[in-house]
Amino acid sequence: MEKIRLGRTGMMVTRLGFGGIPIQRCTEAEAVKVVEKCLELGINFLDTANGYSTSEERIGKAVKGRRKDVFIATKSFAHSHEEIKEHLDLSLKRLGTDYIDLYQFHQVGDPAAMERILDPENGLMQSFEDAKKAGKILHIGATSHKLDVAKELVKSERFETLMFPFNFITSEPADELLPLCKKHDVGFIDMKPMAGGMLEDPAVAFKYLFRFPDMVIIPGIEKPHEIEEIVRIYEGPHEMTAAEKKKMQQLIDELGTRFCRRCDYCQPCEQEIPISMLMTFPSFVKRLPPDWYLKNPFIPSMMEKASQCTQCGECEARCPYHLPIREMIQESYKLFEEVKAKYR
Repeated sequence: MEKIRLGRTGMMVTRLGFGGIPIQRCTEAEAVKVVEKCLELGINFLDTANGYSTSEERIGKAVKGRRKDVFIATKSFAHSHEEIKEHLDLSLKRLGTDYIDLYQFHQVGDPAAMERILDPENGLMQSFEDAKKAGKILHIGATSHKLDVAKELVKSERFETLMFPFNFITSEPADELLPLCKKHDVGFIDMKPMAGGMLEDPAVAFKYLFRFPDMVIIPGIEKPHEIEEIVRIYEGPHEMTAAEKKKMQQLIDELGTRFCRRCDYCQPCEQEIPISMLMTFPSFVKRLPPDWYLKNPFIPSMMEKASQCTQCGECEARCPYHLPIREMIQESYKLFEEVKAKYR
């Protein structure tokens, strides 16, 4: 499989990687088989996170004895130096390795978070750099869902990679972010190529993305046949047929008017509703095990706030994509009640 240089990390990674969220839904044996199938197909870039429950441990078991053949990326939501050390040590233990190829700040969501990382006196970057000097991590990256923040991360020159959502629905990165990453030699990692599970036709999704050569694409994979299908698309002609172009436009027209980019221009909400998180809840249900969103205390709290929506409409007036936010909030609330009743 073709490899690309991942920015100034110098790592030569396959254009197709593996996203480790969905293997939380499998049994351990099934998850290990999924990762092994990816390795068998030539994929050498595996992404996971401290916050993905069983994902790191399952990847560790799958790559045992093959560690030098793969590049492992993981991430931490840590908000303190002590927590970073705890997360890193736990990731190393779970993955069964003594080093991580790419360690990322997980979801840098606003300028304040970026400042906490890069503060010259006590910024969290110091802990990452100390771990790098100790050989526990080889490269440092960041992930984000906010376009403005992502651009600042790249321009800071402190991160070797950037992970950001990119697909034909959320296509905005093509205009500025990808060229900016190339200019600063920052490796681009494409998360959510299938729009967090909202796109169901991989041929259309990946043929669009294969137009962009300088990035690694990390679809979340739950079953071996899923990655086999994507590899077949990769190995075949990348030019879209007329029917595929028509289908892509239909999906843009349909989903584009009901797809949250998590830009948070809708905020602030007087009821303190985390609108973007709430509107992406259907994606959680598609990709994550029920325990994640039913036992996570944040989700019921979020839904309680959703039930207090006053329907003022101020969020919709601020949304640059003109989404029917109030309606989508209620749909997510209804879905939560349905899955709660199903798994109770």
